[in-house]
Amino acid sequence: MRFLDVKTDFAFKKVFGSDGSKDILISFINAVVDFEGHHVESLEILDPYQIPLLAGMKDSYVDVKARLDCGTQVIIEMQVLNMEGFEQRILYNAAKSYSTQIVRGEEYASLMPVVALTITDFIMFSDLPEVRSEYRMKEVKHMREYNGDIRLIFYELPKFKKTIEELETLEDKWLFFVQGAGSLEIKPVTLSAVPEIDHALEIANEAGLTCAELEAQHKRKDFIMLQRGSIKKAKKDGRAEGHGEGHEEGLTEGLEIGLEKGRKEGLEIGLEKGREVGLTEGLEKGHEVGLTEGLEKGREKERVLIAKRLKVLGFASNEIVKATGLSETDLLQIK
Repeated sequence: MRFLDVKTDFAFKKVFGSDGSKDILISFINAVVDFEGHHVESLEILDPYQIPLLAGMKDSYVDVKARLDCGTQVIIEMQVLNMEGFEQRILYNAAKSYSTQIVRGEEYASLMPVVALTITDFIMFSDLPEVRSEYRMKEVKHMREYNGDIRLIFYELPKFKKTIEELETLEDKWLFFVQGAGSLEIKPVTLSAVPEIDHALEIANEAGLTCAELEAQHKRKDFIMLQRGSIKKAKKDGRAEGHGEGHEEGLTEGLEIGLEKGRKEGLEIGLEKGREVGLTEGLEKGHEVGLTEGLEKGREKERVLIAKRLKVLGFASNEIVKATGLSETDLLQIK
């Protein structure tokens, strides 16, 4: 028995955003969002899951959105790649969902709260040890909450370390399902004992998928693996190139700074001391400049590498342009 890796946006949408997933989504939301005494009994899934078009895979990406019985909107997103502008997009989507509830002339008092629930397969906040973190609008000095209408909740899966034997709460069991469903070979009793998680496992069972759905899932996983590999290589190349160039520039600049500083400090410190101090500062500045330039060059190499691999996978030129940000002219020059 094999199950979908629900960390991919395609599988996450299928499991949590299908027409028949209301019981699953209600259980999941009640487990991970604290509504301060209110327990979600019913909800409406907005824009339910549809089988995606394989040729336009990126166009099939849609967050799971729901309107709860209390009127609150919940936007749920599973993110596996930490892309530039990701944090801003989360805030933008939440603000947009909040502001577009009313049209011109309607009362602002009719606006309902919005919860942006984001699950990441990477570390976002390295200074926080907790798996879950929540952000609201507050007054800076007294930490007084403004109104609490927009809530940003994050779950960082790499911080969740519990084994199947250590699962206690419903929150634990849902996090374990999201993190590890793709590696399961049977239904664990601990998970299937929860009816909604058992239902989720049934939907995620690859035996029940169509050929089109399986192909979409496999292509999406391949795309994610390519992206992760390219990002990793680009960072490595950027650091190596930046270190080499930065070291050379740092030596030259360090000598210049050292000589100048040595003259200013006078005979008491001496020329030798000036070279020593200047060389240290120059190396530090050179490393910083080199790393910045190296990382930028690494990003350019990353985009070209991704474009090459997407060509091999048979993606259309316009899709590669959207995915990489390269121009059509740049794309034609890539062999």
